[in-house]
Amino acid sequence: MANILYALGLRKLSNKALGVLVFIAAIALAHLAIFGAAGDLSGGWTFNPEQLRIGITRTIYPFFAGLLLSRVAKPTRIKHAFLLCSVLVAVLLFMPRIGGAEHVWMNGVYESICIILIFPLIVYLGASGVIHTERESRICKFLGDISYPLYMVHYSLLYFYVAWVSNHKGITISDAWPYALLSLVGSIALAYVSLKWYDEPVRKWLRQKLG
Repeated sequence: MANILYALGLRKLSNKALGVLVFIAAIALAHLAIFGAAGDLSGGWTFNPEQLRIGITRTIYPFFAGLLLSRVAKPTRIKHAFLLCSVLVAVLLFMPRIGGAEHVWMNGVYESICIILIFPLIVYLGASGVIHTERESRICKFLGDISYPLYMVHYSLLYFYVAWVSNHKGITISDAWPYALLSLVGSIALAYVSLKWYDEPVRKWLRQKLG
């Protein structure tokens, strides 16, 4: 989806037009999360109208908001930015669903706030972090380069891991951690291969064709 939006030339929009699209995308995202039957943004994995709506809605806001943020936000120098970002991400990811089955809208509100407000804040804090050595710079660049490919490919390996856990009842952490580690390393390796063999070549081709 991101490559399609890139190919459409939407990156060339003015900041004002981009801001309007960010606002509309945020409303669409919040509406889906709060008023949807599940009270979350999970889905978008299959080609039917319902899942396509989820997939498109959960993609367009991060794309437009990230593009606008890269234009208007001026990173500063924030000490301990990595620690702050890590704490925020850990708190958000460890938070269980709220509201229960009878009040799923509450979880929708929570997810909307996370995606629309807190995640851009984390991105800004990360961009404002201070890199002290060349080694840190290379590590950060590598992680940044594989971040989107990792997002795209990790779920397939995660499904294999979840299926293995489901098929082996009563396994312990000591039994599972080698397979969990293999899933992690495999996801990173697959993301890197996707980056070099698909993502970077496609983006290079698009730049050449579309300017």
